[in-house]
Amino acid sequence: MFSKRTGSPYSDQNWLRSFLFTIYGTSVLVVSYFPLFYTLLGFSSSQVGYLYSLGPLISILSNLFWSMMSDKLGTIRKIMFILLAGQLVTGLLLARATEFSSVMLILSFFYFFYYPVFPLADTMAIKIAERHGRNFITIRVFGSLGYSFFALTVGYALRALGATWSLTLCIIIIIIALLITIGLKDVKKTVPELPNQKAVTTKPGKKEHGLKDILLRKEVLWFFGCVFVLALGHRMNEAFLTISLKNLGAGEEVIGWALLASALSEIPVLFILGKYGDKFKELPLLILASLMYALRFLLMALADHPGSIIAIQALHSLTFGVFFVTCVRYITRIIPDRLRATGLAIYTVVWSSAAGLLSGTFGGMIYQEAGRFTFYMVAVGFSLLAFVGFLGQHLLDTHRDSMRYFKNKNKKASL
Repeated sequence: MFSKRTGSPYSDQNWLRSFLFTIYGTSVLVVSYFPLFYTLLGFSSSQVGYLYSLGPLISILSNLFWSMMSDKLGTIRKIMFILLAGQLVTGLLLARATEFSSVMLILSFFYFFYYPVFPLADTMAIKIAERHGRNFITIRVFGSLGYSFFALTVGYALRALGATWSLTLCIIIIIIALLITIGLKDVKKTVPELPNQKAVTTKPGKKEHGLKDILLRKEVLWFFGCVFVLALGHRMNEAFLTISLKNLGAGEEVIGWALLASALSEIPVLFILGKYGDKFKELPLLILASLMYALRFLLMALADHPGSIIAIQALHSLTFGVFFVTCVRYITRIIPDRLRATGLAIYTVVWSSAAGLLSGTFGGMIYQEAGRFTFYMVAVGFSLLAFVGFLGQHLLDTHRDSMRYFKNKNKKASL
């Protein structure tokens, strides 16, 4: 994969592709197999929910802290190295912990170093893609490929070795990712902004607040609100998918196939939207994704066989695949390059951290007390609420555009 010629213009892309491929192996284990591992230690569904929500709680601080450090110091590569080194140390400690209190304490430090890696990697991918005049998806898709590869191989590995090896495999992947950071290259901080980015303007004599001005715009606040509501259902499913499969009698290799189905399904959608997505407005795509999420969770509520869930996982393409590309496109349009790492960190806080905190805490209670059907019907309700929110904003924008069109037409007619 790597170019043999030193100084190749494509070497930075290839190193980053390898890095993305690898770090999503840790995502497979942390998100999908850690909850299963902790059930084997005797933790209840509520306790697993608390452990899952702990990560998003910690990441609210860690994502913003490390991303702002990256923006301030003008480096992503060095921050990545620190984060992975922190994961390695805390992972080794976590492998020896069995009590709920000690697991909760060490896992807090692990999450502090774990969550910021992904928005920073996306930021680096966007910057390098811009520098080479390529689409961001041509680099980011290697994260999906890595997730697919590890979803299948980890499932069979744990089937042979036992789920207690989850942390050991995670540590091995972290070490590989840590070595790959040696080849990563930072992109200079002063990258030209995209022509279609909306500049944040201020009145003469008024100090520009940058990110604050952007985040206080009504349409941006509404967008992040809808993202948060939709994320609640997504994170509920993410936290309890493997437990649902296990309760239906699925083995680790079946869980691997379910994860593989979702990861592979999103790859063609990423490429299609990466190439043709600009032909469609963002809000209609988000409306579609919200409806598909509602359908996906409804089918999950009704599923009674592991094979059905594997098939349902293919809807990941029309849910997260459509949603993720559209959100990145929206954020890169409204957030200036100099604040992009922080902007993507805020998106991650809303999509992953805040939503994960609530969905893990209350989702575990719902799953334990009311059962899987009610659990997924609540997720359906969140998806439909997000659908209404995105639809309302779209109708408002359409009405505003129509009024502006007729106003301009009347002005020209009067002239």
